[in-house]
Amino acid sequence: MTTKKNAMTVAPFSQDPHSLREAREKVLEVAIGREVRAHRRKQNITVAALSETTGLSVGMLSKIENGNTSPSLTTLQSLANALSVPITMFFRGFEEERTAIHTKAGEGVELEREGTRANHQYNLLGHLGANKSGVIVEPYMITLNENSDVFPTFQHDGIETIYMLEGEINYRHGDQVYPLRPGDTLFFDADAPHGPEVLVKLPARYLSIISYPQNT
Repeated sequence: MTTKKNAMTVAPFSQDPHSLREAREKVLEVAIGREVRAHRRKQNITVAALSETTGLSVGMLSKIENGNTSPSLTTLQSLANALSVPITMFFRGFEEERTAIHTKAGEGVELEREGTRANHQYNLLGHLGANKSGVIVEPYMITLNENSDVFPTFQHDGIETIYMLEGEINYRHGDQVYPLRPGDTLFFDADAPHGPEVLVKLPARYLSIISYPQNT
């Protein structure tokens, strides 16, 4: 059995996971302003250039993008034409519904994933379909017992995170084997062959969270 321990170097996060959006973003004007600014920047159009195209002053555009004024439909139509987007695109952030899935203890849907070995119990803890993030996330609770098959057979797209809750297993990823005990985490590219190789202490339970792009 080979284990691999590397000092983990972490690049600076691109966003603050603890930041909060201001409550005023729920206001229609703020939502419209965010969309106008996002589409302008996406197309590398300056405020001055947009002002020239639409006939709106730079000051007015600044007020619109900062949510400090309520633009008329005529103004929104001018902006939509200049940015080559439908006018309804400006309302997307205000109208979009955010979904949360609450799964109570013991209510995860038990299922068999493709390629699952015998006596690997999978409980899907929640699932979101198409969403704005562009990422699908599948959280599973996996339970292994003395009758469970071992050796790695899984290989699929995406990134997987395992968090050990109970028991002990030796988990293979590619050519490395990692001893997992309660509290341990394994984070890996799921395209490499992976799976439990030795069931050291049973029963064993761990969270498996798989994420992959929506378009795969």
